[in-house]
Amino acid sequence: MLSSPQRSRLSSVWSLLYSALPTSGKVFSACVAVALSVFAAAAAPAGTIRLYIGTYTAGDSISQGVYTCEFDDVTGQLTEPVLAAELKNPSFLAIHPSGKFVYAVNELSEGGGRGQGGVTALKIEADGRLTKINEQPSGGGAPCHCNIDATGTALLTANYGGGNVMVYPIAPDGSLQPASCNIQHEGSSIDKSRQEAPHAHSINLSSDNRFAYAADLGIDKIMIYDFDAATHQLTPARQSAALVTPGGGPRHFAIHPSGKFAWANSEMTMVVTGFRRKPEDGSLFAIQEISTIPAGYNGRRSTAECLCHPTGKFLYVSNRGHESIAAYTIDEATGLLTFVENEQTGGREPRNFYIEPTGKWLLAENQNSDSVFVFSINQQTGALDPTGRSVKVGKPVCIRSVPLTK
Repeated sequence: MLSSPQRSRLSSVWSLLYSALPTSGKVFSACVAVALSVFAAAAAPAGTIRLYIGTYTAGDSISQGVYTCEFDDVTGQLTEPVLAAELKNPSFLAIHPSGKFVYAVNELSEGGGRGQGGVTALKIEADGRLTKINEQPSGGGAPCHCNIDATGTALLTANYGGGNVMVYPIAPDGSLQPASCNIQHEGSSIDKSRQEAPHAHSINLSSDNRFAYAADLGIDKIMIYDFDAATHQLTPARQSAALVTPGGGPRHFAIHPSGKFAWANSEMTMVVTGFRRKPEDGSLFAIQEISTIPAGYNGRRSTAECLCHPTGKFLYVSNRGHESIAAYTIDEATGLLTFVENEQTGGREPRNFYIEPTGKWLLAENQNSDSVFVFSINQQTGALDPTGRSVKVGKPVCIRSVPLTK
């Protein structure tokens, strides 16, 4: 018997297959392959998964690149991370749907300002180590986020320094081809110290693979694009952007498994903006703003990650400065959030955090404490319970996983 999140993932893939029927045979075949791999993963019993950890290597970091370790999703135990690939600032990662490749942004700004960094394709070896396939220029400074489309034929990236988003076709051997699409955001917002220009901070795809959402801190907008998986192009959607309160600085974006709601965390004001979403055209309509920190907090304000639980029952946001993760319940009829708690992450500067596929565990990376802490998730309330388990890794930023094969 499949769990609710597993059924949800399968439903999303079959919706993708249906929508792909009129398109090219190549795209449809890719969708079939992805559906079969998702079905196999959904039906597999719980057990050990392999984690990949993206890091910062610059400055005083002890990190040398991407690290890997094993996680037991029954007991919540982590093994000690080992170096999987030596790379410069591989901050954010994406795993290919086949489970054979890893993609990393190299968060650099060669020449400063809007100069460019890079994106790297890596092959997963049998022992978990990563072998470099190739790399491409990022097309803008400080590439900071990436995602792969559902067909596994395109990598989408966001460049913070460049204020632009890119699409790279992925060849069958996993290599990245030259960019097929480069869209430059335009504008600014009210905080001239941080919002003097566009700063694209993330890019996410809807489960049906039809829409891409780019949160841009510099212009206080969620840019909305139609995505064509056959041509690997982005074009403005019917509603080309959704706004957050000026000065907020939207950073990351999460879509509810139903596709009917979405959320963006504003980095600079530490609030979450909730949206009602129309799956048919991808449009967003703001319905709520809610704080990620307790009333009266006067410290540093900077959110980082925003993730929806795979069941669709809870939302989580990480707070830098307050060094916590805010937990909320989600009303699945209205999309409205109710605050549950702020749980301390056990270190400093929590960045991305990872909710592993069973939805039982959350792993929080503390960038400035060189640590990853494990929390169990209360399946009724969404509250986080520290397990006391942690591992050391230099300046961790992002965690992704693949099923472990031995």
